[in-house]
Parts: sequence; structure tokens; C-alpha cells
Amino acid sequence: MQYKNEVEAVDALHQSFNNIKAEISKVVVGQDDIIKSVLIAIFSNGHCLLVGVPGLAKTLLVQTVASVLDLDFNRIQFTPDLMPSDIIGAEILGEDRHFKFIKGPVFSNIILADEINRTPPKTQAALLEAMQEKSVTAAGQTHILPKPFFVLATQNPIEQEGTYPLPEAQLDRFMFNIQLNYPAFADELNIVRNTTSNKTVQLQKIIHADDIQYFQKLIRDIPITDNVLEYAVKLAAKTRPNSEFATDAVNKYISWGAGPRASQFLVLGAKCHAAITGKYSPDIEDVKAVAEPILRHRIVRNYRAEAEGLSIEKIIKDLL
Repeated sequence: MQYKNEVEAVDALHQSFNNIKAEISKVVVGQDDIIKSVLIAIFSNGHCLLVGVPGLAKTLLVQTVASVLDLDFNRIQFTPDLMPSDIIGAEILGEDRHFKFIKGPVFSNIILADEINRTPPKTQAALLEAMQEKSVTAAGQTHILPKPFFVLATQNPIEQEGTYPLPEAQLDRFMFNIQLNYPAFADELNIVRNTTSNKTVQLQKIIHADDIQYFQKLIRDIPITDNVLEYAVKLAAKTRPNSEFATDAVNKYISWGAGPRASQFLVLGAKCHAAITGKYSPDIEDVKAVAEPILRHRIVRNYRAEAEGLSIEKIIKDLL
């Protein structure tokens, strides 16, 4: 893929985003904001956690994204008896009496980690290295994962029985925590009309793995002014109780704030949000647009906030 300059390349990214979104919307109805967030994460080389009750098309969304982006796709159903080797693979003794590594389903471009919080922490931890280093270590050997590599995980609300809360180290590796709600009435009418008939949709493959890697590099090359960079870093710093920038509300209601990964994702997310909306450099509004899903799972409320019914979203809104 060759463009004369970066301006032309950003225009191409903007157009590709619109084409991808339109194609996905043929199958996934009424989830425009969710689709937008998932695509921002992919172009920013991040991972997504989709949280919602069963039946909101979380799995369908991930399958559709993989199809439209022409990427290899594997689905791992997380259950209480799943073992780490079921994800990353295992060494077996071959016929030649030598051990050889059999790759697990994690060796793919897009991994759908379905109901990730239904498996114990030992198995959840099998994804930690893959998500951060984009590699897997087994029996002392490091195996590089295919590029691009994304984990799109679905999670049922933690209140449901038979779930294990995700460790903080695991949560921090997800760029976005995206909350899915029930569809609007008009959207639900369309969904039911489409899914209770023989209507079939043929999806076009819009871009390929090489294009995605090109756009990921392009996002990092997008310039950002010092004041926007400072706003993003200060926003993450504000969430840390008893720190230099902490507000009274944060000191009162927060027991743990967002780490440096949040600052990095705020900047990358803002750059990508600017590009897909046709701008060549992000402003503060772009940081605000991606702030909630980036900070939501990195802030831990204390008992006082929970007792007073103060939501994480309200705390983030007050910080913006």
C-alpha cells in the first residue's frame, strides 16, 4: 500500500473505517458506538473487553469484525475446567521420540475469549504474555504470535453466579472496557425481523492484515500537540488518590487509580479517534471521546463510593 504522504494515508484510514463500519452494520444492528470502539482498539493495536448480559450479539460482533477485516479467527470458550495448555498449546512426544510444540488456538490474528471470567485465574493468566508481548513461552521456548494480534474478550456482569473476577494485571492489558446495553426498541425490531427470516448477508472483506499493520504504524506517526498530550497524562494522573493532581472526590471515593498504560492508551485512542473522524491531529475532545472505556476498568472505588451509589462513570465524567 503506497500513499504520496501521510495526509493521504489518514484520508484512506478514514474512508476504510467508514467502509468497515457500514459492512459490519449489515449484520450487527444498532451498535454503532460499540463497533467504533472495537475498530479504534484494533487500529491502535489494543485489546477489548466487551461486558454485557448474554444475548447482546457480543460474539457475533467479533466474528463479523474478523470476517470483514479478512483475518484468521479463533474462538476459545472459557469454562471452569479449561487449562492454560488448551489456550497456548503444549509439548508432546513425537514419533521420533523428540518433544515438539503443538500450537494452541491463541496462534491467530483475532482471538475471541468468550466469557473470559468463567475460568479460574490460572487459565486467565495464560493470556497475559500473549496480550502484552505478543508471544507465548512454553518449555523455555518463545513462540511469536502472528501479526496483527488482538484479544476481544466477552464478559458477563460479575454479579452473575459462576464467575471469577479478572485480576488487575489482566484488566490493565485491555485498552477498552466496553459496556453493552439492551438495544433500542426500533433496533430490536430490525434484529428480530432479520434473524427470524431466511435473509442472508454476504460480507465483503474490506482490508487485510498488511493494511491493518500499516494503519497501526500510521496512528503512531500522527502528531499531537503538547497541550493535548499533557491533558491526557494529567487525566490519568487525576485518578490516583493522594497524588499531585488528585481531586477531593478522587481522594474521598477512589482506592486505586489508573496506571501509565492508561495515559498511553488515551493518547493512542485520541490519535485514532481523530484520524477516523477526518482530522490530522487530535484535540482535547478526542481524548474525552475515548476516556470512559479506557479508564472505567482501571479505577477501583472504595466502600464509601459503593455505599453512596457513586458510579465509576460519574467519577470519570467529573474529571473530564
